[in-house]
Amino acid sequence: MNASLQPWATYVDLLKAASEVELQLWEPQDEQLRAELYRQFAMNLSQGYFLYFQADPFYPDWAPFENSVFLAQPNPDAVYHYSAVNGQGTYRVSGNRGNVPVAGFATGKNMIGMANPPGPGFNNYDLDMLDIAEDGSFDVVFSRERPPGYQGNWLYLHPESRFLLLRQFSYDWGREREVKVCIEYLDEQALRPRMSVATIDQQLRELFGGYVKRLSQLCQGILANSRKSRPLHQMQLTTYPELGNGDDWPQAYYECVYDLEPDEALILETELPEQLVYWNVQVVDALWNQVELVHRQSSLNGHQAQVDSDGRFRAVLSVEDPGVANWLDSGGHLKGMLIGRWYRSSSHPTPTLTKVKFAQLRDHLPPDTLMLTPAQRAEALRERRVGAQLRRRW
Repeated sequence: MNASLQPWATYVDLLKAASEVELQLWEPQDEQLRAELYRQFAMNLSQGYFLYFQADPFYPDWAPFENSVFLAQPNPDAVYHYSAVNGQGTYRVSGNRGNVPVAGFATGKNMIGMANPPGPGFNNYDLDMLDIAEDGSFDVVFSRERPPGYQGNWLYLHPESRFLLLRQFSYDWGREREVKVCIEYLDEQALRPRMSVATIDQQLRELFGGYVKRLSQLCQGILANSRKSRPLHQMQLTTYPELGNGDDWPQAYYECVYDLEPDEALILETELPEQLVYWNVQVVDALWNQVELVHRQSSLNGHQAQVDSDGRFRAVLSVEDPGVANWLDSGGHLKGMLIGRWYRSSSHPTPTLTKVKFAQLRDHLPPDTLMLTPAQRAEALRERRVGAQLRRRW
């Protein structure tokens, strides 16, 4: 046996260090929350396999990253795919644009969970900045420098880049044509070799002894920082420039921490920009996971939301169904965050939040607020389930 390979129990023991995250929880004594943290550890293991064993910068392929299963705060309208890259190399990405409202690429050094701290992010690119054929087909080369004589689509690849992320945002789930892509490494390369014992040993140590703990620590750190720096139930705007957001990815976020009692509700209210490409709002739990998004209406986007007759958007966050069409289902979570996005919008309004007693909710909403019967709610949830499953997620 190769000396670098250890007994299986050695690798499993590395997972024990993740127990330190329990002390960082919002409420460490909450058994339900601790159980959900253990579930998050299992999720991290599943997600990490793709990052450590499927992803290879010299034999690239798109691996599932965040979606309706890997829930470390994905945009619920988005599906993310990850490919490892070598920033010194040359890659070609080709496929079809489809017609989802937003699609683009991000480059960076360390994905969340793969280093402490993660990042930095380098560049974000909207796919629509490329020359795209009438049938939606495109190809683009990523490299440090434009290849000599090459006149096609080219995007700069930072020499320290280790990943290329594809993200696409859907409005009308399951009905839009999604982006289809492939990625190729253009530098000369032999057939993909069998993974060595030393590499397997190293990746197991990274996955079991690093990634599982780091990803959950990062989630708790973001929540803790938000709780310290942001008053409860007060939205704040941010653009996260450290992630590479700029003119090529002009997205602004609005975020707040919430902490409710079972008999309370939050009313979110905002004006809408005169011009925008995409917007949404989502419910995140006390582990920084997106609340169940296939079987619950825990998010709303610009296609799904109902705008009131005065042109404003109002939604209700609560545990119990208030009958309001724009219900943000907390999934039973009384603590967490609300996070929303404005993409390519003419302004960035900051929504307001009003905490009310659930029994008095209707007194605080316009009289013509759209209400749903139980049958209508059931049909809306059915459409959501079907649409979520018809989307490409893997």
